[in-house]
Amino acid sequence: MSKDIKITPIGSRVLVSPDKVDEKTTGGLILPPTSTEDQKPETGIIVKLGEGKVKGKQMEFNVKVGDRVYFKKYSPDELEIDGERFLLLDAGDVLAVIK
Repeated sequence: MSKDIKITPIGSRVLVSPDKVDEKTTGGLILPPTSTEDQKPETGIIVKLGEGKVKGKQMEFNVKVGDRVYFKKYSPDELEIDGERFLLLDAGDVLAVIK
């Protein structure tokens, strides 16, 4: 993710680089590809923020670029930019910052 991403979220949206879904259980069992295809990530790193305007009012984000966050599992829209997968979601769908 060292190159500049040529997309800017609008309004209260944030662009997230999702964490990989684990293909192993905590006990070390390897999961087959069909069982991991349906799993969606719930964590990732904030890559870009929108300008923060909602219905003409300026809003302040509770997150910043570089924060690792936990978000609602089924809320993001998936994008592929230059062969890399990203998620676009509303700032309100970010549930927590992981420290």
